[in-house]
Amino acid sequence: MSQLTDKKENSEIERIVDLDRMGNNGTAVDIVASDGERAALAKRFGFLGLPAFSARVTVDRRIGGQIVVEGRLRGKIVQACVLTLDPVTQELDDTFRLVFKKDLADERDPDSGEAVLSAHADAPEPLSGNLLDVGEIVAEQLSLAADPYPRRPGARLEDVLPRPRGGGRKGASEQRRHPFAGLAVLRDKPRRGR
Repeated sequence: MSQLTDKKENSEIERIVDLDRMGNNGTAVDIVASDGERAALAKRFGFLGLPAFSARVTVDRRIGGQIVVEGRLRGKIVQACVLTLDPVTQELDDTFRLVFKKDLADERDPDSGEAVLSAHADAPEPLSGNLLDVGEIVAEQLSLAADPYPRRPGARLEDVLPRPRGGGRKGASEQRRHPFAGLAVLRDKPRRGR
């Protein structure tokens, strides 16, 4: 993930928390995206629009050097229907929780010296530096919360497929034309000069 950095790249919705200056009780960040930020996020993720987007995020330091980031996203996402390309609006109300820890490389197997990875759901992500871009975390969570296959209510695949010739009626006498039917004529035609 790209939310931690010592040298900051431009983000659509940058909100930096300096972990070294954060108090013992953590910090809360309220984000209400501006028109420009929403337009930039919509462009980044291929949305037709992002008419509303806000988040409330808390950043807390826990025992063992873990940083816990929890938040709630709210807003509206407008995407193209995967079948008809008509606009589809998704109401957004989603929560997330991420855990980070500095010096994950120090968690090594004493015998082999290899890094130990945990399959636990709350296994921390690596944390480098002291700056946390909460805005980038929120942007990434927005992309995960968006419906990957938005569909207009009532849209069916049959509605967008081309209809068969003859008005779409399938009678007993109607035959399906094979794509290579024209080649059969050439195959049965007598050859000249051979």
